[in-house]
Order: sequence, then C-alpha cells, then structure tokens
Amino acid sequence: MDESPPREPRDLYDPRSERRYPLDPLRWRGDDGTPLLVSAARGTAPGDIERGDRSLWRYRAALPVPPAAPGISLGEGCTPLLRRTWGGVEVGFKLEWFNPSGSFKDRGSSVMISALAAQGVGQVLEDSSGNGGSSVAAYCAAAGIGATILVPEHTSPAKTLQATAYGARVTPVPGDRDATAAEALRQAEHTVYASHNWHPYFLEGTKTLAYEIWEDLGFRAPDAVVTVAGAGSTVLGCDLGFTELLAAGQIAALPRLLVAQPANCAPLHAAFRTGADSPVAAAGTWKPTLAEGTAIKEPIRLPEVLAAVRRSGGTMAAIPEEDIATAVRRLAATGLYAEPTSATAAAAVDVFATGGDLRPGETAVVILTGSALKAPTATEKIVKGVV
Repeated sequence: MDESPPREPRDLYDPRSERRYPLDPLRWRGDDGTPLLVSAARGTAPGDIERGDRSLWRYRAALPVPPAAPGISLGEGCTPLLRRTWGGVEVGFKLEWFNPSGSFKDRGSSVMISALAAQGVGQVLEDSSGNGGSSVAAYCAAAGIGATILVPEHTSPAKTLQATAYGARVTPVPGDRDATAAEALRQAEHTVYASHNWHPYFLEGTKTLAYEIWEDLGFRAPDAVVTVAGAGSTVLGCDLGFTELLAAGQIAALPRLLVAQPANCAPLHAAFRTGADSPVAAAGTWKPTLAEGTAIKEPIRLPEVLAAVRRSGGTMAAIPEEDIATAVRRLAATGLYAEPTSATAAAAVDVFATGGDLRPGETAVVILTGSALKAPTATEKIVKGVV
C-alpha cells in the first residue's frame, strides 16, 4: 500500500492577474492571452526521489502528470556537474548538452509531451528555429505524435535537419522570428500548441534543473546559479524548483540567479537595469548575435523572469560579442564544446566575479545549455578567428 502523502490539488494560474484555471495540458495561455504557470508542488524530499529512474522522472512527485501516466522519456536529466576553475573562480558546470537532443530543452519537452500524450493528443504545433523545435520533434517521435515545426524562411538547413530526421514536418514561414511566432499563434487557434515558450508544462520540466542541482550538491542549494536567458525558461525553471524546495524546508535560502544576455540582444537586461517590469525603448535597437538561441526581442514572460531574478537577490549582465567568442574558445580549450549561447553564461562568470556577485568560498553552478554541434556555422567562425 502506498503511504506517501497525498498529492495536493494543483491548477494553472496567471501570475499577473492571479486568475486560476483547472489543470489542463491543452490550455497554454489564459483567456486574456497571458502566459500561465502551474501552481507550486509541495516540494520533494530526498525520500521522494525514485532513485531507480535515471532521468528527470526520478522527481515525478513534483511533476503535474498523473501518477499512472507513463512519462515520455529518452533518458533526459541526470546531466553531469563538472567542477572547474574559471578565471580564478570555483564553479560547477552543469553540462546540459548531455540531454538526448543536445540541449536543456529536453527537460521541458519530456514533461509537456508526456502530459499531452496522456490526453490522447495525436498532432502538435511548435515554432522554433533551433533547439526547441528539435527537442519537441524528438519527444513527439518517442510518443508517436505528429509534429509541425514552423521556422523562419531563412533558417539554416543545418538547424532544421534534426527535427526533420525525427519525422517532424518543418514548415518555413516568410519573414523573421517574430513573423513565425505570429503565424504559430494564428494556427494555434485550430491545433494543439506545444510551445516551448508558452506552455506551462514545459517550465515544469525545466524546474527539474533545480531539483537535480540540489541532489548533485548533497541536497543543498548553491549560493548562486549562472545562466543565459533568451525567453528565460532556465531562469523560471530554477525559480520554480528552488522555491518549492524552500517552501518544503529542504533548503535554507534561494540561490542568487545571475543571468546573462548577449549585449546585441538584451531586452531582459535593459528592463532590469532601469528597474522596469516591462520592455524598454532599447528593444528596438537589437542586432544579430552569435548567441542566436537567445535572440528574442520580446520575451513572452519578461515580467516573470525579472521578478524571479529580483526575488533571488540576483542580477543580470550584458555580454559583448567578442567575450562570447572568447568564452567558446576558452571552454573548448578545456574540452567543453559549448555553443555560443551556452558560452555566454561562462563569459558572464568573469563579469559577476568582478562585480562581487560571485564571492570566494561560495558554491556557484553555471548552466551550459547546449552543445556547439547545435551551432556549427557560428562555432566555425569563432574557431577560425573570423569573429
């Protein structure tokens, strides 16, 4: 007989209006068009971890998927935490490219697609020009679900090859990334939208980063987590997971969230720096960046990301292109082949250490989100010294 504590009722809620909706994997936004979150889990204790499961599903007790529903898993999670010295600072690099499709997004896709599969969904829509689309395509393939991935018309074939290989229908959309997102919203009125930016269940998967770091460190929280942000799903995932652990009494304090963006496209940093909780005028001046995975001019969850950073006592930094390129080379020189987006977080370690946000004797974890195999064109230019 199962004597574990009953799982508390959970729902979907809008953090801006506090409006609530029944827990439903088919709902991806509020009635007024705002993004939603899943209400907090009770938190996981060490005894709740299903240690025989070497995937993020070892934290099933904290996930909003019915206990009897099978998790669609490819072995995501349980990624290495590698201790290194970076610019004189002791850090742990969390190597998220060990996830099955090569990026941290597999955490979110596993939980989101599992929830949709449990509802009998047979076809989904996603919009992405990179890691998000290939990840959703991988988990749809594992679940036997058809996937349509909308991409900007000028997306490199190398970036869509992986999604195509998984069997997804990759559909180019005229215009830029914003035009693709707009077309996805239009089509989402008539199909199931499995968006890595919009769907609240996706963030439930990324929050396992926090649970896993907690377990990696002997069931304690680090003093700081350094990550890069585009839409901010690693930031929000860490915020959700560590907040649940704090409420459950499993950690003593939230880690500071130290968040980097490329200076060429840094809408979150621009708003944070001015104390705003909405986009600021500088957003119209953004330029292309080597860290293409973060090139999001209008993050959907911008207010929530800023609130998470501030609540943790953290801060943000904007990283120049030359420092991103240097970080790619520095990481590769130690055997770590990180895409420029990932390397932005490593480059920020120097900035945060200089500013006193990373302190001697503290424990800091740096999330490296994806492999350089995901960005061959930009990486080749960096390695050859073209940029």
